[in-house]
Amino acid sequence: MRRRRNVKIVATLGPASSERSVIRSLFEAGADVFRLNMSHGSHEDIAERHRIIREIEHEVGRPICILADLQGPKLRVGAFADGPQDLVTGGAFRLDLSDAPGDAARVQLPHPEIFAAIQPGSQLLVNDGAIRLRVTRCDADSADCEILVGGMISDRKGVNVPDVVLPIPALTEKDRRDLEFVCKLGVEWLALSFVQRPEDVIEGKALAAGRAAIIAKIEKPAAVAAIDAILAEADGIMVARGDLGVEMPITKVPPIQRRLLQLCHDAGKPVIVATQMLESMISAPVPTRAEVSDVATAIYHGADAVMLSAESAAGKFPVEAVATMNAIAEEVEADPYWRERMDASRTKARTRVSDAITAAAREVAETTKVAAICCFTHHGNTAMLTARERPAVPIIALTPFLSTARRLSLCWGLHCIHTHEVERFKLAVVSAARAALQSGIATEDDRIVVIAGIPFNTPGSTNILRVAPVREKLIFEGEPE
Repeated sequence: MRRRRNVKIVATLGPASSERSVIRSLFEAGADVFRLNMSHGSHEDIAERHRIIREIEHEVGRPICILADLQGPKLRVGAFADGPQDLVTGGAFRLDLSDAPGDAARVQLPHPEIFAAIQPGSQLLVNDGAIRLRVTRCDADSADCEILVGGMISDRKGVNVPDVVLPIPALTEKDRRDLEFVCKLGVEWLALSFVQRPEDVIEGKALAAGRAAIIAKIEKPAAVAAIDAILAEADGIMVARGDLGVEMPITKVPPIQRRLLQLCHDAGKPVIVATQMLESMISAPVPTRAEVSDVATAIYHGADAVMLSAESAAGKFPVEAVATMNAIAEEVEADPYWRERMDASRTKARTRVSDAITAAAREVAETTKVAAICCFTHHGNTAMLTARERPAVPIIALTPFLSTARRLSLCWGLHCIHTHEVERFKLAVVSAARAALQSGIATEDDRIVVIAGIPFNTPGSTNILRVAPVREKLIFEGEPE
């Protein structure tokens, strides 16, 4: 089931999309990656959704990627004695460690690490930024605040601290349990929430121990400031625009998104754009024009994937939301300007043989008539470097490892095929010709570009390129080299 677009679609599963028939429909509508949100649902729920995805994968014969999104630390106020309270702009409010029920003057904030990090002048945002407080005095147990923007506050509302790097690990005990559970279950990607520093990613990688690749969610100003170091450690990133837009001026989010997409593109690492992409489709069968433009902008800027959250997890129209995103992507990628943008976005930093080979494959595809670039890859490096080139022809990623085929399904433009192990380049070419023909990407009269690394099974060894006629390779299939 070949997609007619390069950008990938991530669909979050939830109450609205837990039935097998719905998950199958989401895949058929265009979902390439399924997100399991570890903030909601029991391990039993997660395991059941995982089982269904793998059954569907077997039925359709196409690798399906699974991303598990860890909850991360949640900072919340305590409870109120008499229900919600109205905080008046210009008034005073105290946050403290006392577990006494709150009132209009104070409430518990059971996080001593926050009091240790803030100082007079620090801002605290409550309920996704609807309420804004500025610290006027603080000690180890409490903080007196001026109410900059008032509003209704109620039990367990979330708290953001945008201008302070908090001494809080990105992985809670719950996250550690969830990480081990999904790694044993078998997922391709782990998304780490609340990343502030590269050490957070290093910790997640150590716990995953190679069982899953790591995506750093960029949702804190501290993460934006340390993005180069974080990207060096992470296998990919997610632009989590919801919290990012709460913790910093919302007008800064679009240029940050654009910058992060280019950084990931240059590094050859996948980037997901997420949050509120088709938000109105939670309750409506069609999106707003602004939402369509938002999705299109991410695609024009070269995102590897665009993500649906509540739209597919809890909305009334989950399948329609995926189908709409698929239609937007196909329309954008049919625009000649999109092709110009892809050509202009290529990185100039090519210092390795593998960089030169993948760039040459793209140039051959541009200057001669070939149907596809076929990458024979073990760990995914060759395929991701080829995707970084944003070629105008399809990319077929062939690998003997199903886990690699699944993981690469998140990456821009890769049509992933699980194939048998080969030990000689000629057999790799034969496998590529067969795959291109069977997938409908090439005919027997076409030629393909095949790239690989010799010796096989050596990461980063991409060093060979061949232009091969499909018919010839099928005729001589099995002939000794």
